[in-house]
Amino acid sequence: MHSHWAAVAALLIAAGFSGARAQDYPTRTVTVIVPFAAGGPADITGRIVADIFSRHLGQKFVVENVGGAGGTIGTLRAARAPADGYTLLSGHSGTNALAAAFYPNLGYDPLKDFEPVGLSAEYPELLVVRKDFPANNLKEFVAYARANEAKLNVGHAGLGSVSYIGCLLLQSAIGIKPAMVPFTGTAPVLNAMLGGEIDYECDPVLGTLEHVRAGTVKALAVAARKRSPLLPDVPTSYEQGLPEFDCAPFYGIFAPAGTPKAIVEKLADALDKGLNEEAVQKRLAELGSDIVEPNRRGPKALGDLIRSETTRLMPILKAAAAK
Repeated sequence: MHSHWAAVAALLIAAGFSGARAQDYPTRTVTVIVPFAAGGPADITGRIVADIFSRHLGQKFVVENVGGAGGTIGTLRAARAPADGYTLLSGHSGTNALAAAFYPNLGYDPLKDFEPVGLSAEYPELLVVRKDFPANNLKEFVAYARANEAKLNVGHAGLGSVSYIGCLLLQSAIGIKPAMVPFTGTAPVLNAMLGGEIDYECDPVLGTLEHVRAGTVKALAVAARKRSPLLPDVPTSYEQGLPEFDCAPFYGIFAPAGTPKAIVEKLADALDKGLNEEAVQKRLAELGSDIVEPNRRGPKALGDLIRSETTRLMPILKAAAAK
């Protein structure tokens, strides 16, 4: 009898302890893995979110950049981290939904190995062509690309990157398979385009914004339903009759599977508060992000988005990658 009550007492203490741990969380520094190099949209977004968490949860949230293999190396590290809330991932559409189309031996399951915390940003992509490219709108681009498919060179930031996914979607929508030229990031792609080696690329608005404004490259379409406030004169793919070219990679926060629900909810609540702040919204808007509406925030909304984007895009990407 005595041992039975001792076991019950031990269970109650353990339950109380884990509840208290979640309640007190965080009690030390938290690492936010950004699975890409410093400086790009993934890194900047991760740092904005780490700052939100630091301010709202009263502990340091430190970004660690772990790049390589389209973001899958850092994502795998996050998936294998202890599920205690002290290692988080700032991932995106590629790492947490679509990577399996390009990396059959990922080592992690985007759906099963993570707890979604919440959506932090969405960056609509832009179709950008070299300055002297003989097309000034999407219709002219499609006609030229179909007629000159064998001559075209497309730049991207590596297999599975958002620029790679955007270009595959565009090419699938218009039925072409030009030469895809990989680079180590979108900055080198842009340099190659300025030098005339690359004909076009697809990249979130911020990456080419200054060059589009300066007229050193041409922006032909925003791959979204609404125009970008940063480039209000550039029409959307929907306006120009190509709704299949719809690509606004999402960025979100994830915890390893099995992280206590109370910790996930605490993080989601802090992220929600941060996304309501005027300064945060201004910073994200300056980066070309759409501000996530309140009804699309939180763990369930991010989980639903991952499933719907996987269903929509995986067949297209697998077919395009298998050329």
